[in-house]
Amino acid sequence: MDLRNNMEFEIKSSFIPNFSNSDTLRIIEVTDASVVIQMDNSGCRGVFPKDSFNYWIRKNSLIQINDREEKTS
Repeated sequence: MDLRNNMEFEIKSSFIPNFSNSDTLRIIEVTDASVVIQMDNSGCRGVFPKDSFNYWIRKNSLIQINDREEKTS
């Protein structure tokens, strides 16, 4: 998946790193190696290796919100 800043994702219960019990997260910054995220119920940011973040997307633990809305329109 082509990750970009400001992409938003719905967090499913299978997303184990959800320490703040958030419903959504937003990408703050994407580099070649990492993804910086902000969860909706947390004042802190998190950093994932890009491969790890893509793993959670492939596992359907993170569902892109804009993508879901376009498919239902």
